[in-house]
Amino acid sequence: MKKIFISCMLLLASATLFSQVEVKNAAQAKLSASELAVKIADRILGSTTYEFKNTKTGETYTTVKNLPLDMNVRVACKYNNWHYTNGVTHIALMELADKTGDKKYDDYVLRNMNFVFNEGNLDFFRKQYDKAMKDEGWYGVRKLSWHMIFRGKRLDDNGPMGASLIDLQMKHPDKAFLKYINETAEHLNYGEPRLEDGTIARIWPHVNTIWADDAFMAISFLARMGKMTGDMKYIDDAANQVIKYHEYLWCPEKQIFYHCYHTDNKEHGVAHWSRANGWVFMATADLLDVMPQDHPLRTKVLECFKRQCSGVARYQGKNGLWHQLLDKEDSFEEITGTAMFVFGMARGVKRGWLHPDFIYAAEQGLKGMMTKMSDKGDVTAICVGTGIMPSPAYYYNRPVQENDPMGEGPVLRALIEMIDAPKYTEIKAEQQYDKIVVKKP
Repeated sequence: MKKIFISCMLLLASATLFSQVEVKNAAQAKLSASELAVKIADRILGSTTYEFKNTKTGETYTTVKNLPLDMNVRVACKYNNWHYTNGVTHIALMELADKTGDKKYDDYVLRNMNFVFNEGNLDFFRKQYDKAMKDEGWYGVRKLSWHMIFRGKRLDDNGPMGASLIDLQMKHPDKAFLKYINETAEHLNYGEPRLEDGTIARIWPHVNTIWADDAFMAISFLARMGKMTGDMKYIDDAANQVIKYHEYLWCPEKQIFYHCYHTDNKEHGVAHWSRANGWVFMATADLLDVMPQDHPLRTKVLECFKRQCSGVARYQGKNGLWHQLLDKEDSFEEITGTAMFVFGMARGVKRGWLHPDFIYAAEQGLKGMMTKMSDKGDVTAICVGTGIMPSPAYYYNRPVQENDPMGEGPVLRALIEMIDAPKYTEIKAEQQYDKIVVKKP
């Protein structure tokens, strides 16, 4: 009797699990790219609170302007965090405003930045930062909201957020925005660690390690700074970064990028991480969009872009998605890298940078992305933030999350780019037969 009971329970559990899988699959997005972009964007807008919370007492505040200093006060909503992921999301939302003509997405980004810079809230967090730095040093400030604004020591602190602020500044000029933009430019020009040849490199995990991620962290800002100011030194720098990253990080055997290169021991990292490759691809597309046609380095940058596109396309999976590790089919399917490849391919075809055939890969990528989203605007299969580690196991075992800025910005950019993308059309063999004639010598 006991065996029968256990067997029944196992069957019931299996049926429940199967039912859950069916429900999850049934939630696959069926909306158009345009409709789904709006759903995701509207969910983000609707869940942003513009509040602060005391993590000890549970009290909430709409402003901290006159609040006595309390080290337990934080920004309540993740979409109000100062983090590079929100910079990508802001860029995407402003692109959505341009594409749809709906200014509420521009207004949202403006409200976010006013919340930071122009409502008296920043001074409170400056005081928090100064006290934490005095008492605990660099580790003490990491737990504080908006600490990256004041730290400004790495491109994660200021690159993409500064880039989105440039896009906003060109639409809604503001002295506070411009001040921060200029501070970020000063950091990139004079403070950011670089190799002797000018290549941007971090000083960890080894001294002077080149991260593929930093292509976007730097170029997103440099390209827009060049556009806003007309100063070609920013475009020159961005172009040189693309070219140098191809020199240091490109794997000629596999035709994709390594995640990193350690200059101290002259070794590449162990992984061809999808999102790292995506950062380079998206950054290069952003640069080509603002780079003058007659720029002396444009031809070389375009060659780099085409080469990466051809390489990446060869690793697309059967479901249209790319894997967490591009060359490892046993690693999980991941949406952020996929989204960046779809974005770059769609933009490249529309601008005439790429052969029209690549829109087929973009279409398949979009289909794959739809399996990781719902018609409610939920986005899944987002790999969490990922550093550099000396074993592929680290990348295989990274957690995934849902509805996080780490993935929403790239996903939105891909969807927006696919709204008006051309459809793939195949040249039929029979249409060409008449061109074949026998010509005897």
